[in-house]
Amino acid sequence: MHNERPGQQSHLQVKTDLNAVTEVLQWFEEFTSSLLPHQLGSQCQLALVEGFTNAVRHAHHDLPPTTPIDLELKVFPDFLEMRIWDHGPPFDFQAKLQSLCQEECDPLEKEGGRGLIFMQQLTDELSYARLDDERNCLLMRKRR
Repeated sequence: MHNERPGQQSHLQVKTDLNAVTEVLQWFEEFTSSLLPHQLGSQCQLALVEGFTNAVRHAHHDLPPTTPIDLELKVFPDFLEMRIWDHGPPFDFQAKLQSLCQEECDPLEKEGGRGLIFMQQLTDELSYARLDDERNCLLMRKRR
């Protein structure tokens, strides 16, 4: 399924600034508005914004605001792929996600970790990997 070539793709680089979410939203909307049904686009947009804000607030919290965050969208016949690259320290994504999912409390009542749970619920595939270039890549896929 993932060996296909994307029909269309787009890349955006922004600085480590929560205010850049406006630019991220505009970029996403311009790229996907004619390619995705509204409900699917809204779910993917929310997952992308959660991933971006996590990169700013957590991965880059000790880094200069000029540190870049790269985002990429690829539309395949059967799914949308979203990637976010950050320059933060390595992070055990799966362990954190598992611990959040095993907690008894309502995730909406939690102060932290909601974004990871939302991203998991909004996407069909979610992973986070440390790359050889010392960046991390959050990968999200949503079936169309």
